[in-house]
Amino acid sequence: MKLKFDANEGYQLDAIRAVVDLFAGQPDASQNDVTMMDEGLSSLKLTETGVANQRVITDAQWLSNLRTVQTANGLPESDRLEPMKLVDGTAVGTFPNFTVEMETGTGKTYVYLRTVHELSRTYGFKKFVIVVPSVAIREGVLKSLQITAEHFQTLYDFERVEFSVYDSGKISQLRSFALGNCIQILVINIDAFAKDSQENGGAETDSAKPKKKTKGNVINQVRETGVRPIEFIQAAHPIVILDEPQNLETDIRKQAIARLNPMCTLRYSATHRDTYNLVYKLDPVRAYELGLVKQISVDSVIELKDANQAYIELEGFKTGKRSVTAKLSVWVNQPGGPGKKTLTVRNGDDLYALSVQREIYRDGFIVNEIDAGQGFVRFANDVTVRMGQPHGALTDTILRLQIEATIRRHFEKEAKLKPLRVKVLSVFFIDRVANYRIYNEDGSTSLGKFGQWFEEIYEHYRAKPEFAGLLDFEAARVHNGYFSQDKAGTWKDSTERGGKDDEDTYALIMRDKEKLLDPAEPLRFIFSHSALREGWDNPNVFQICTLAESSSQIRKRQEIGRGLRLCVNADGERVRDRALNRLTVIANESYEDFAKQLQTEMEEAGVAFKKEMVQDERKKVTVRLRKGYETDVQFLALWERIRARTRYRVHYEPAALIAESAQRIKQQMPAIERPKVALTRADISVSGKGVTGMETGRRTLPVEARYVMPDFVSQIQARTGLSRSTVAQSLLESARLKDAVNNPQAFIEYAADAINAVKRELLVAGVEYLKVDGQIYELHRFAGDDLMEVFESNVIAVGKPEKTLFSHIVIDSNSNPERKFAEACENNDDVLFYLKLPKWFVIETPVGPYNPDWALAYRNDKTLYFVAETKDTGKKEGVALDLLRPIEQLKIECGKRHFKNFEEVQFKVVKSLAEVIA
Repeated sequence: MKLKFDANEGYQLDAIRAVVDLFAGQPDASQNDVTMMDEGLSSLKLTETGVANQRVITDAQWLSNLRTVQTANGLPESDRLEPMKLVDGTAVGTFPNFTVEMETGTGKTYVYLRTVHELSRTYGFKKFVIVVPSVAIREGVLKSLQITAEHFQTLYDFERVEFSVYDSGKISQLRSFALGNCIQILVINIDAFAKDSQENGGAETDSAKPKKKTKGNVINQVRETGVRPIEFIQAAHPIVILDEPQNLETDIRKQAIARLNPMCTLRYSATHRDTYNLVYKLDPVRAYELGLVKQISVDSVIELKDANQAYIELEGFKTGKRSVTAKLSVWVNQPGGPGKKTLTVRNGDDLYALSVQREIYRDGFIVNEIDAGQGFVRFANDVTVRMGQPHGALTDTILRLQIEATIRRHFEKEAKLKPLRVKVLSVFFIDRVANYRIYNEDGSTSLGKFGQWFEEIYEHYRAKPEFAGLLDFEAARVHNGYFSQDKAGTWKDSTERGGKDDEDTYALIMRDKEKLLDPAEPLRFIFSHSALREGWDNPNVFQICTLAESSSQIRKRQEIGRGLRLCVNADGERVRDRALNRLTVIANESYEDFAKQLQTEMEEAGVAFKKEMVQDERKKVTVRLRKGYETDVQFLALWERIRARTRYRVHYEPAALIAESAQRIKQQMPAIERPKVALTRADISVSGKGVTGMETGRRTLPVEARYVMPDFVSQIQARTGLSRSTVAQSLLESARLKDAVNNPQAFIEYAADAINAVKRELLVAGVEYLKVDGQIYELHRFAGDDLMEVFESNVIAVGKPEKTLFSHIVIDSNSNPERKFAEACENNDDVLFYLKLPKWFVIETPVGPYNPDWALAYRNDKTLYFVAETKDTGKKEGVALDLLRPIEQLKIECGKRHFKNFEEVQFKVVKSLAEVIA
């Protein structure tokens, strides 16, 4: 089976043409028969070491070409041929850099390999170096060179191509690169030549001291002949292609690239950090809209809130001269209920105390050992928590359900695509090999938990009637792992930098690219290390699942990039049906979070989304206090009647509290169910407006979990402030204690909420307010509100300043009743004075501070004084409308009782001025 390539993809041809046109003015390749020593008539020249590229066009013409290309592609024009820059802004080299931006999965590697051929056919250039940042990407480029060779030979049958991967053990290959007169492509990893033999080894920091010379990479070392191998590349004056240059942006790597003596660099990526001289741009929005990549769905597997487990997550360490501490995320009792909080702990710290006596941490969760080197914290009860492996969460449940969701999606997709002879692949990225394969002491191997779960779930779905006969292969034959191996052949965890073991792994999975696409090959589920997230992809990957024992930290664009390419059928032909080309990411986070993070990453890469109109910080107004307000007769008459302060006292019967609480818990507390996990399906949309998700399905599953029963009375007592006996009696009389077995923490929270609600109601029912002699709301405090800056949408300009204190009335931007009330007060001639009461005009209540809305004086047979609370109450389309929350209602009730002490003032809850004066 061979992959087939379409030579007529318009967007790819545009990207190729953008680079080729940069060199307009170079001698035509048909002139290659002219003696190469005639430097003005060829794009090649002879050197002492072989054949080299030669630039004939001037810098001025090159810049003119660049601007022409940019204009043709709708891009901003450059003002110069921009060189690379170090962190401090210093230029590196005199060669220009040209940037091509192409979304992952749209054929970036194909484009630059074909560009090599076009540059050779058009101008005669022969020497090209492809610099890659990692082993994985290097192996991907090598595979692309291999599988496109026949395709390019068909298109460009005029010349031979030689390509090689740099090997420090085969330095002679660089001489062949320099001598060759056909197209020469050298693929080299940046780490193979970044360490120069003349650089400072880092031991010396004082510029007055001599720099320490280092051996450097083999390619930079002087050999017996007196020549450094890199000089063969330098003499060839190559066009250097940078694959994923955002990973080559350190100063050392930039300087290393400059040492190659490039004619120029051509930079290809979907996620550039620096876009030097951008000549072509295919961003993710355009790629999705044109259907050049798969659409995206997200299957989320997330736990609904469960604070019962002894959850502990190790977030990091801090080492000092004499001690080491660890940062742990744990559940902590807080006024609003338990929540996750990060704590810094040292040896001897007790999580039970630090969590404000969370019962789940009572039994021996005392820090006994902190080992930053091995990355773990061990407690007195022998529980060990390691980095990336939270303890006590519903981790295994989530991970198993992720595997199930992946297999389920795989079977569904297989049913659709098998008739079209399109093979379906699913990829699992894991962070620990031991979760997939275990190596026993006797040398035998066995499946880790992921492998066991996979085979159980796969066989379950294979036996389902709707999938009968779809996949005839047994579970053991359809999955395999691609991991690094040590010398004994044992799989091991990979590292980001890679090594010889990783090279073998990457080479293996690259070689199997076509094999994986053959429907007759049983392998369909690939387990690999998360380090293999760059450089490898396969067009028929339809499901990607990252099995991390904490939330996945892989960037979303890297994650989806492994499966964005449009699928192919068994003949290697591209299938372009949008309905079929959909990649599903199985995530342990909500689809909303996934979409938000994906959009953030796209914005960081320079994608400009069209955003809604938002409040502009510049559109603020200054609210000014009217001068002379302290002598205004109408204002002072109103203020004198409402300025006195009060205090309150409360009377209630404990027996009534117990009886009411028990009844409320018994009748109104919902059924307490087992903890649940939510599985959602959503389609992700990428457009000019942003990245959004639309939920297409949801189901919840109960979770089997065992709990340590907490001290319910103490927990509820801490939340309610009542005595133990009152709480205990309320729970006993409610006859609902049996519900606590299903979900202890949920029971505690519901019961505490019910008791607090009853307590508030009884307190307010028994509240009494009394004026406090000599205590008032001070008039001078209005001056503190002068010159406030407020968003324009949150104010109403005052047209009749004599009727109020400030130049603007500050309101809630979403409050239509407040806006209408203020406008009515201004326009009603019988309203003598009105005032939006300031935030500091607060009445204390048993259920929290209360700030009334308005105070006003109204002319009738005699002047009437009101305090008004504006709320949207009443009916709308026959439906009762009451937006007051319970606590708000209780506060307002306290406000009424407060103002009963003011004989000339009426307190009203209204939605309009008409209701005040009715």
